Amino acid sequence: MREIPSSELIINADGSIFHLHLKPEQLADKVILVGDPDRVDMVAGYFDEIECDVRSREFHTITGKLNGQRVSCVSHGIGTDNIDIVVTELDALKNIDFKTRTVKPEHTQLTLVRIGTSGGLQPFCPVGSYVVSRRSVGFDGLLNYYQTPRTVIDLDFEQAFCDHVNWNHRLAAPYVVSADEELVNKLCEGMVMGVTISAPGFYGPQGRFVRIPLADPKLNEKIQSFDYNGEKITNFEMESSAVAGLSKLLGHKAVTICNIIAGRVDKTMNTEYKGSMEDLVKIVLTRLTK
Repeated sequence: MREIPSSELIINADGSIFHLHLKPEQLADKVILVGDPDRVDMVAGYFDEIECDVRSREFHTITGKLNGQRVSCVSHGIGTDNIDIVVTELDALKNIDFKTRTVKPEHTQLTLVRIGTSGGLQPFCPVGSYVVSRRSVGFDGLLNYYQTPRTVIDLDFEQAFCDHVNWNHRLAAPYVVSADEELVNKLCEGMVMGVTISAPGFYGPQGRFVRIPLADPKLNEKIQSFDYNGEKITNFEMESSAVAGLSKLLGHKAVTICNIIAGRVDKTMNTEYKGSMEDLVKIVLTRLTK
């Protein structure tokens, strides 16, 4: 059995995992993921009781109980690089024996639900709507660094997309991964079922032109017109592909649900979205713990 080197799985002197600063007993099996560390307090405000509150850098965790069930809320910051840290360390907290640095014989499956904000790319997902990332297209290339079985990614979708947009081969190869269907059915009734692009940046990678000209000014138009057997790209964000992909590789259930706060088609933006985010959080927590 492989003993994981201390340089590859870093454990702090107090027995907590390196970045999250969590100890194994502090993490619930059901986890809400949010980008903003301050949003953790908002989510935990609905808990019936609080067990622990841990902060480290942009990573903020509160674990408590709701409707008799343990739930953790963890902030991940921005980008798939942070998701690589967070999902790997959450998995290690449950499935690695910190004393022996070996994989536990019994696998513990996590339920990961990311609640985020996003920009809508189609008229049928306007500002204020909730979009479920039933599929995610990763522009970040993260999953390409791992051994990824064909059962995890959709190669036909990837090829069709690359052909349609005339993908620039100087960029990372896109990968397509699906959310956990059971979670989608449990949590997402009445929401828009979408295909989400996870971009490796907020500006140029999402087609925003501020001062630096874009390599392909028409890319967003090509993305919006793409249709794969009736599925269209619905929104841009920056994490869903890594959440879904790493979770599948590690044996966890995951889904991303986004509140659309920017209309990329009609150029609108809602910066006062706190109320609609609170409504989405309440819906997810109620459905997750019933």
